[in-house]
Amino acid sequence: MLFSSRTKGHLIALMTVFIWGITYVATKVLLTDFKPIEILFFRFTLGYATLWLLAPRFFAWQGIKQELMFLGAGFCGVTCYFLCENIALTYTTASNVGVITTLAPVFTAILAIFFLKTEKPAKSFYIGCLFSMIGIVLITLNGKFVLSVNPLGDLLAVLACLFWACYSILTKRSSNYGYNIILLTRRFFLYGLMFMLPALYLFDFEWNLSRFNQPVNLINILFLGVGASAICFASWNYAVKLVGAVKISIYIYLVPILTIINAVVILDEPFTWIAAIGTLFTLSGVLLSEGKIKLKKH
Repeated sequence: MLFSSRTKGHLIALMTVFIWGITYVATKVLLTDFKPIEILFFRFTLGYATLWLLAPRFFAWQGIKQELMFLGAGFCGVTCYFLCENIALTYTTASNVGVITTLAPVFTAILAIFFLKTEKPAKSFYIGCLFSMIGIVLITLNGKFVLSVNPLGDLLAVLACLFWACYSILTKRSSNYGYNIILLTRRFFLYGLMFMLPALYLFDFEWNLSRFNQPVNLINILFLGVGASAICFASWNYAVKLVGAVKISIYIYLVPILTIINAVVILDEPFTWIAAIGTLFTLSGVLLSEGKIKLKKH
């Protein structure tokens, strides 16, 4: 066996966040012609279809108790997390949302104490989270030490963190039943899309598929739907199954780092020394939380 299951889980998580780190660039390009809700719906519809192609077989009804768990995962991780995050950006700054959403692993750890009895993080996890949050603040501000406060937008960002934490816990509990990860993820997507339907009318959704005639729009929506949604959600769920919701959630901190790298290379955005220090803090926090850096005991 080349890799242990835990090592494999960590490698899969790294691959996943690498792709997720590019999604903000792809979404930024699509926002020129699409509303946030339109990107979200097209992305997950394409993702759902892709998962059918990857596993073209029916996933039977698993009973009301387990289906409610799947429904909760779809509602939290697909509908609510992305809607809260996208809507928050219309009320508050991207800097605020970026800083606040780094609380997701902390919320996951807290929920895990109550719902996943075997996953109680050590003190080093929380110290690592603190280091990572300091790093994310520096990275997100990138030299602009101005945070505007908008209670509604910031509250929505906090809610997004809580929804992702709930999704992580529900994913871990669902994976314990031994279902095929692709089929399980597809069921999450189905429920998420069902809950998304009412939002289409609330946010003036437009079909207008002719916009995909432009290669840049088509390429980016394919990347978001096939790569970042279908493949990455399945791979993330598999990593959670192998390693655990708390340990894997720490990799979320790497997404802003990868986003900055891609933004510098693709969008020509500036990269300051403050962002570099923030990157160092974030990486140190990840390593500390994972136990790769040991705290000295006196």
